[in-house]
This record gives sequence, C-alpha cells and structure tokens, in this order.
Amino acid sequence: MKKNVRARKIATFIIMTIMFSVFILDIITVVLCNKYENRYPITAEVFASGNGADRLHFLSTGNSDALIIESNGHFALIDSGEGSNNPRVSARIDGYEDLIVDYLKKIAADENGKVYLDFVLGTHYHYDHVGGFEEILENEDIIIGTAYFKEFYKECAKPNECSILGLDILYETIVELLEKRDFEWVSDLPKEPFSFGDFTIQFFNTEQDTSQINVGENDNSVGVKLVKDSFSAFLAADITNVKGLEKKLAPQIGEVDLLKIGHHGYALASSRGFIKTLNPKMAIVTNGLGKIYPNVKWSLTMHTHTSTYSTVKENGVIATISDSGDITLTNNIH
Repeated sequence: MKKNVRARKIATFIIMTIMFSVFILDIITVVLCNKYENRYPITAEVFASGNGADRLHFLSTGNSDALIIESNGHFALIDSGEGSNNPRVSARIDGYEDLIVDYLKKIAADENGKVYLDFVLGTHYHYDHVGGFEEILENEDIIIGTAYFKEFYKECAKPNECSILGLDILYETIVELLEKRDFEWVSDLPKEPFSFGDFTIQFFNTEQDTSQINVGENDNSVGVKLVKDSFSAFLAADITNVKGLEKKLAPQIGEVDLLKIGHHGYALASSRGFIKTLNPKMAIVTNGLGKIYPNVKWSLTMHTHTSTYSTVKENGVIATISDSGDITLTNNIH
C-alpha cells in the first residue's frame, strides 16, 4: 500500500514538473516572440478591392480549417470548417457551415446569388476540416466545378476514427452528395501543378499508402502550395511528422513566404526541420495564439523569426498578393 502511495506521489511530482516547465517555456517563448518576430502590419478589411485580387482568405472557424483562394474572379474552397454533425463535439459547439456559406455569398456570389467554385478540396476526413461540406454540397446556390476528395481507406484509419468519430460515414455522405449534385469528383488527385487564375497550384501527399495500417487521417492530409511570380505559400492542413511526412515533403516544397501552420499549431506538427526548410516570413494558425504549442512557437520565433497570426484572434485574416509579390494582411473579415 505504501509503495502505491509513494508511486502516485512520484508520478504526480513528475507530471507537475513537466506542466510547470511547459508553462515557463510558453512564457519565455511569448516574450521572445515580441523581441525576435519580424512583424508585418495588419489592418481591418473593407472589401473594397472587388474581383480581380489575388487573395487567400483564412476564415475564423475556431480550431478548424476553412480557406478560400481568390484570383481574378475565380474562387476555390479548401476544407469547410467544423461540422455540426461531429459526434464528438456536437453537444458542445455548433458547426461553421452557415458562416462559410454566408461568407462565400458575400465575396463570390453573382447577380443571381449563385456562387461558382472552380474547385473544392477536402484535405482529409476529420470533421474539423470537411464536416461543413455536408451543408455546402446541399446548397443549391453553390456550384462546384471539380471536387477533390481522396478515397477513404477504413483500414488505414485509427480504430476510434470510425467507431467513435464516424469518418467512414462522413466519407460516404460526401460521396453521395457529390453524386446527387452531379459534381465532378476526382479521387486520384493531380500530382503536377495546374493554373488557377494568377496562381500555380500543386497538391502534395496525393497518394494514400494503403500498406500503412491504423496510422490515422492526419497522415493522409493533402498539402497545397501556391505560387505567383516571386510569392509562394504552403497550406499544411493537418500534416504532422509522426510518421516522417514533414521530413519527406519539406525538400519538395522548398522555401515559402507564407505558411498555414499544420495541425492548428499542436505539438506533433511543424517540426524544427520542417520550419527551417520552408523558412516562412509569416504564418497563419487556424486556432487561438494561446493554443499553439511552445515547441512550435519556439521554432517559428527562434529559427525563422516568423510572424504568426491567429484566425481566432484576428477574426479571420486575408493575405492579398500584389503583382510584385508583396503581401498585405487584413483582419476582421467576418
């Protein structure tokens, strides 16, 4: 009995020491951020530019992803934010489907209230990335040219991703809705770059390694690189380094000006090597700044002096890309 009590005390001491160390590291990192980050001005968005701009819209959807690419009157949607049907959180929070639909109509609707998206991409089948597609695909005012969704392999997912999170059901629902609306569904994602307005777009991690059993959907995440003249950006979805995916992709991606931080700034993504190779000038996190893990903040601050902006804190962020490759940041977009 005394041994059990002693073991619990030791375990408690170790856990408390680790938690305290993380807390102190977080404070130190925040202080260093203020000193070493290369800051860029950010002002309130007034939506005065109209069509024709080359812009990346990072919507504020909690710790979930919904990104819109705009170029010369063309629009595309990458991920759709948290969905209301997520069985893990539906009793606690609402999804962001209505916000996304309203925003699309605000910036992209024609005179008849119709929104045409050249393409949509679901980076992987977690609800905080594609849960909102159920309502978006059902909305008759939204027309989609091409829908990029890789196939879902149940045997590659972690057991709880199907038994508890119902990702297999979500996948089937999305496929049914695509077929119902007769949208072009492409599951074999293109590896080669393609043009979208003034941007050149390239997908990364386009093939599922079906030999990897129970690795989880994050390892299936599709990354997106955008290039316009001297400007480049990488949208990292939930790519992590648990199975070495960041190490594999980083040399292929190369240096970028802007990074959408992988996996909402959590610990197992945005490794030091990945950050150093991409060397971004600025980064956007689809989360609150306080939820970025200290190791991620440290890499961005101390290794690349990257300026980091939060979609939650800023109430959405737009990065507007000029013809010379300059980036203008605006916030309060909702």
